[in-house]
Amino acid sequence: MKEPSKDWKEEIALDEEKRFNEYAEKIVALQRKKSKVHGNGRALHRKQICGLKAKLEVLDNLPEYARHGLFANPKVYDALIRISNGGVEIKSDKIPDIRGFAIKVLGINAPGALGFGNTQNQDYTLINQSAFSFPKATPFLDLVLAISESPFKLLAHMAGTYGIIGGFQKIAKMGKTLGKPFSGFMVETFYSSAPIACGPYATRVRLKPLADKSAFTPSNGELVQDIKKYLDKGDVSFELQLQFFVDEKTTPVEDASVDWLESISPYVTVAKLTIPKQDIESEEGKEISETTEKDFFDPWNALLEHRPLGDVMRARKYIYYASQKERGANK
Repeated sequence: MKEPSKDWKEEIALDEEKRFNEYAEKIVALQRKKSKVHGNGRALHRKQICGLKAKLEVLDNLPEYARHGLFANPKVYDALIRISNGGVEIKSDKIPDIRGFAIKVLGINAPGALGFGNTQNQDYTLINQSAFSFPKATPFLDLVLAISESPFKLLAHMAGTYGIIGGFQKIAKMGKTLGKPFSGFMVETFYSSAPIACGPYATRVRLKPLADKSAFTPSNGELVQDIKKYLDKGDVSFELQLQFFVDEKTTPVEDASVDWLESISPYVTVAKLTIPKQDIESEEGKEISETTEKDFFDPWNALLEHRPLGDVMRARKYIYYASQKERGANK
């Protein structure tokens, strides 16, 4: 176990702005194409499972290095949750996919990460993978664009990028990742998979469930039914945790594919997220889901002290904004 360090750094390529803007245009073109099939919606994480109301309680007596931004003082905030599948298509939940758990913490008024005045929210966009699929954004975006065209285009892209054998190995690895058993949104762990700041420190975020997975048998159908079963019974809670940068070798900021090991940098619980008992099929529940679907959840919609870090996060700044603008999201 190592102590948190402030000696992290970002390495920003000279062509990043141009390159990421070009990818943003390509992703928006994909978004328009899919909107002809599914209606207006996001480029990625298009299928919303449901929207939920929640509370985030920032805990007291945190270590000094964690007491920055949202976590500087104990407080309870209202929050909205958007639960989704990660793909560009709207398809059955039985099909393997990345699962998304996005949190919007409300009631904030402080300098924002984009540098354009204050922000009223702190967003966290989490997935059920502890590390990103690729070190940087470019190979991931190339993969998304290839998948969106056709299976043949995907095979050609993977073979051209990694060689025939390497390409099939990469596809097999991705299939294994996507095919990992998923027990439901109320009992799975979610991660930022890429770093954000916590004041002068760099961190990754984890959302760890407190519900007992063994006490519940998931249905073999739509994931929203499992959420409903949990919330019909009562509140569901999670621990919001931070994992701190310790050195460039074991906890790199620019390589999002490296899993920061808990044995080297243990997680620190900084807040408790509680999703109260609620009827997601009621009129109020439907209104909340409508609100979260129209709204945006963006890691750059954040406090300056929690600004996103690294290549993957910097790419998201351009791509998320372009996607939000394209679909007319609340901004």
